[in-house]
Amino acid sequence: AALAGVLFSAPELLILDEPTNYLDLEGAAWLEDYLARYEHTVVVVSHDREMLNRSVSHILALDDEKLEIFAGGYDAYLKKRAERFSLQSALKAKQDAQREHLQAFVDRFRAKASKARQAQSRIKQLEKMQDIAVPLEDRTLPFHFEDPVELASPLVVLDDCDLGYVPGKPVLKGVSFRLDHDDRIVIIGPNGQGKTTLVKSIGGKLPLLSGRRTASGKVTIGYFSQDQLDELRAGETVLQHVRDLEPNWAPPKVRSLAARMGFGAEKIDTKVERLSGGEKVRLLLGLMAHAKPHVLILDEPTSHLDIDSREALIHAINEYQGAVLLITHDVYLAEACADRLWLVHAQRARYYEGDLDDYRDLVLSADRPEEHGGKAPLVEVKPLAAPPAKKSTFTLNQRLAEADKALERAQAALAKIDAELADPNLFSRDPARGAKLGEARAEAAAQLEQAEAAWLEASAALGA
Repeated sequence: AALAGVLFSAPELLILDEPTNYLDLEGAAWLEDYLARYEHTVVVVSHDREMLNRSVSHILALDDEKLEIFAGGYDAYLKKRAERFSLQSALKAKQDAQREHLQAFVDRFRAKASKARQAQSRIKQLEKMQDIAVPLEDRTLPFHFEDPVELASPLVVLDDCDLGYVPGKPVLKGVSFRLDHDDRIVIIGPNGQGKTTLVKSIGGKLPLLSGRRTASGKVTIGYFSQDQLDELRAGETVLQHVRDLEPNWAPPKVRSLAARMGFGAEKIDTKVERLSGGEKVRLLLGLMAHAKPHVLILDEPTSHLDIDSREALIHAINEYQGAVLLITHDVYLAEACADRLWLVHAQRARYYEGDLDDYRDLVLSADRPEEHGGKAPLVEVKPLAAPPAKKSTFTLNQRLAEADKALERAQAALAKIDAELADPNLFSRDPARGAKLGEARAEAAAQLEQAEAAWLEASAALGA
């Protein structure tokens, strides 16, 4: 409502500070399109990478206490920054080599009368040389989610469930699905439609109004919501919160655990109310991850994170070996982590066959999915038989890279065996060794064939 009031006044200078933090995907998509066409000047502070790519014409970067402007969106800025860093690094290396050469001449000939003038000339050159500053690359602390002990799928099953808070007034009706250990699911839909209700019911935090929830007896579920920021105990330090996880641990071990969460000696004794929003998110995620959950439920985890921290969170999610349910308005995060989409709308939870670009097009054309005729039809959310996974480009690139490494290993192993078998005297000198190598070669050839098949499959999937 506050944003609508500002936009309605159509100011000549519109300043927006993190305008998408509490918007859903629909609101963010509309705002991106509106700002891209806004006829006056807009200055926006945002950690939303997609907004900075779609809506702005320039990036004003604050780095090392300096402001500098770059034409284009955020990705264009990153490319130019990387090119500049590479150029400055090369110039710095060249200058260091020149400085070393001049200094060597001075050290060698300073005491010789016949070379004193040349040595003094080199000293003046050294004094006049302006240091080429290479900017330090920002080091963002990584996130880390402990891998769980793998359990047999399904981990959680809902069977024809009505979900909500008041008996007789369900928020969602007839929800049926199963959650497997390798699922990576992003839940989309307008605010107020029941996304949080759905994940709370899946996580067992909200009792069902009707139907049946079945979960593996050993399954552990980690739940994060931005509402939990208010649950941190004011007046207590980071160390006190971490110590609650393992009250019997020795102090050095507790401090080591806090350091793994990203809180070193300079932050561990800080009271939680003095932490930034991003640091509070980091603490809550670290506390949740300590239990090694089999399922991560993350409800808007990026609202208080900067762009680099969001990138670090993507890497942590993709390295994690359990199931992930994610509610987010960050399109970049969703595309990097999701294998499939669920749409929550009009009291229904459904599997969405399109991708986020399809959904964005629906939103911007003012269509609602159930009214839409042909593009990206909807089917039930995993009606106990999983639909084929739609892998993200990030996941497919990872698969291709892994297949490429496996192919290289298999080729190297086969080449090593062939080199040894090429010895004409091998079988006469050591028949047992020759027979063993023959068996090893057959096994290596089979592994190479499997690796080639995996590489072709990953390459075809990425091409598709």
